[in-house]
Amino acid sequence: MSTILSTLETAWLIFLVVMFFNVMIFVHELGHFLAGKWRGAYIDRFQIWFGKPIWQKKIGGVQWGIGWIPAGGFVSLPQLADMQGIEGEADIPKDLKPLKPLDKVIIAAAGPLASLALAYFFAILVFFVGKPVAEMSTTTIGYIPENSPAAQAGLQPGDIIRSVDGQEVHKWAGNMEGVRELVAMSEHEKITFTIERPQADGSTQLLTIESGYKLPETKWWQRTAMRQVGIMPAAPAIVGGVFPDSPAAQAGLVKGQRIVKVNGAAVYSPATVLEAADKGTVELTLQNPDGSEVTASVTPTLPANWQGLEGAAPIMGIQWGGLESVQKTEHPGVQEQINQSFRWMGETLAKVAAPGSSVGMEHLSGPVGIGNYLYQMLDSPEGWKLILWFAVVLNVNLAVLNILPLPIVDGGHVVLGTLEIIFRRPVGGKLLEWIQTGFIFLLLTFFIFVTFKDVGDLVGGNKEKADKLPAPVFSK
Repeated sequence: MSTILSTLETAWLIFLVVMFFNVMIFVHELGHFLAGKWRGAYIDRFQIWFGKPIWQKKIGGVQWGIGWIPAGGFVSLPQLADMQGIEGEADIPKDLKPLKPLDKVIIAAAGPLASLALAYFFAILVFFVGKPVAEMSTTTIGYIPENSPAAQAGLQPGDIIRSVDGQEVHKWAGNMEGVRELVAMSEHEKITFTIERPQADGSTQLLTIESGYKLPETKWWQRTAMRQVGIMPAAPAIVGGVFPDSPAAQAGLVKGQRIVKVNGAAVYSPATVLEAADKGTVELTLQNPDGSEVTASVTPTLPANWQGLEGAAPIMGIQWGGLESVQKTEHPGVQEQINQSFRWMGETLAKVAAPGSSVGMEHLSGPVGIGNYLYQMLDSPEGWKLILWFAVVLNVNLAVLNILPLPIVDGGHVVLGTLEIIFRRPVGGKLLEWIQTGFIFLLLTFFIFVTFKDVGDLVGGNKEKADKLPAPVFSK
């Protein structure tokens, strides 16, 4: 029964994601449709998705339908441009007169404007209902693996990062402004960190450290990994519980204690404790909830029920607590959301074009990748609020991409209409047909490429398989 319910839930979430895409497409194309009606244009078809219709019905002289290729949509406007190579043959009246160039510009621009209007609509909803945010405001380094680029550069746990490549930071991750994003999107061979290092007398020392980076290995069908230097954010090493008869229990560790030192060194992350325990006996300094401190010596052992299991290793028997991120709800202003979406898109495209950046065309997402993000959001607590916020970003992106002055997209039609106004004659000919055909080929190639990468990341990820060890049981 649980398997059936899980399958039904997954199917329902996928259905919601598909419907979300359809709403965005419908509103965009509705902009063209309404503008066409307003300017007296002949409208042959209004179709969601491409390809031969799997459903169609003629209403008011317009054929409405749904295609079998689940991508995009169109309003067939023969007077605007000849798009029969993509949209299929149109039923064009013999006495059809050409549109005025101004009408072409208005109809072409109406789609992006409709998407932008939808973005404002969702931004208003987000302002009122709020946007869930996982607070990660620390910029303190908690853990650095041995031999990582950060360790080789001289960064240390406890260092407080103030800027990355000259850009001030106030959080570890989020909104393309955190430490993680700035490292991943750096354009330099050496990433420059400005840090404050705590001193023994309580003061801090301001330092500038340049670090190299690494690109974790990925499979050929996956996206190239983003830059990493090997740093983790600080997190309290709080004992959330101990397994019965474990080395930690025998040493007297109890829930609520915080490990502040291991083998005499300050602890800024549970990872530091685990790394030390992998090497054998550890001397722990623990802080009780009342502020008092005690010490304990713990020697990791192999649980009795892990004998002979793959991936099994001696452990202390500690369950970590206090690692949950703090959730809060923000109510960003309407224009603030729109401006931020424009800025993110501009920064992303700039990084793709920058010669020194590790960000490339392969890191852009197609419908499969975006659909996966939407699915994950819907499957999370208060996911519907995240969807509303993401809808703002997506519709701004849809508006901008379609208004770019490129062949076959809305911006290209706006340019052609504008040139017709200036030169007082339509712009066309064989050269334009070749350009449009070539761009269609490039667009389809790019679509297939990013979809292939989306599927590769979805089914093959570069995530390590989680250990499937049972809950540890220790012998008395």
